[in-house]
Amino acid sequence: MVKKHVFTLTALLLVISVILGGCGSNGGNSKATNAPSPEATVAPSEPAATDAPPAEVTIKVGAAPVPHAEILEFVKPILKEQGVNLEVVILDDEGQLNPALKEGQIDANYFQHVPYLDSVKDEKGYDFAVTAKVHVEPIGFYSDKLKSKDELKEGAKIGIPNNPSNEYRALVLLQQQGLIKLKDGLTTYEATPKDIVENPLKLKFVEADSATLPRALPDVAGAVINTNLVLEAGLDPKSALFREDANSPYANIIVVRKGDENRDEIKKLSAALLSPEVKKFIEDKYGVAVVPAF
Repeated sequence: MVKKHVFTLTALLLVISVILGGCGSNGGNSKATNAPSPEATVAPSEPAATDAPPAEVTIKVGAAPVPHAEILEFVKPILKEQGVNLEVVILDDEGQLNPALKEGQIDANYFQHVPYLDSVKDEKGYDFAVTAKVHVEPIGFYSDKLKSKDELKEGAKIGIPNNPSNEYRALVLLQQQGLIKLKDGLTTYEATPKDIVENPLKLKFVEADSATLPRALPDVAGAVINTNLVLEAGLDPKSALFREDANSPYANIIVVRKGDENRDEIKKLSAALLSPEVKKFIEDKYGVAVVPAF
C-alpha cells in the first residue's frame, strides 16, 4: 500500500515537472515573439510632404492701352498669387482684338462695350461671351475753341466717331444736351447724322475714326471723344464741356470665346477685376474719366 502511494506520488511529480518545463519553454517563446526584432523596428515617422503648389497657367488678354491695360497690370500680382500668369497684349489696331480672340491668338479681350460688340458680332461671325462689366468711360465733348456749348455757332463742325455704336452714342449725347433730336424708334444702338430730325444750329458732322478725333480738334468746333482716347492723347478729361453720366450703358467688358467663360483662370480674372481693390484703383487713378461699373 505504501509502495502504491509512493509510485503514485512519483508519477504525479513527474507529470508536474513536464508541465512546468513546457510552460517555461512557452513563456520564453512568448517573450521572443513579443520583443521587436531589429528588422521589425519602426523608424520614427517623417513629416508628411506638403502639397505642391498648382502649376501656373498663362492667359493672354488683349487690351486697349489706357485704362484697360493699366487696370490689367494692377491685377497681375493678385492673379499671380492664385497661380495665373497674366500676359497683357496691346495691338496697334484695336480693331484686330476681336479677330485675334476669334482665331485663338489671345484668351480674352478688354477694350469694348456691349453695344459695340453687338454691332459687329453678327457680321463678323463672333461667338463670344461676356464675363465681366468692369468700367465706364463717360464719352465727352471736347473743344480747343469753346468754353461752353452755348458758344456753338450756326453751321459749326462737330467731330463724331464713325463706328456704328459710338456714333449713336455721340449723337445721343448731343441730343441730351438739346443740340439735336434723333428720330424715334432707334433701338439697335446705331444711328448716323441721317437719323437727325431736328438740328436748330444746322451743325455739320465730321465722321472720323475715333482715334483721330483728338488730333482733329484744331479743325472742328468740338468733337465727341471716347475717354480712353482722351487719356492716350494726354488731354485733361475734366476739360470736357459735357459728358455722359454714370448711368451710361457703355460698360467696358471682358470678352472670351463662348465656352471659355467656364475656365477656372478666366473666372479668377473676372473676380479680380471686380474686386474692391480694383474699384479703389480706378477711382483714385482716373477720377471722373473712368467710373467703376460694379
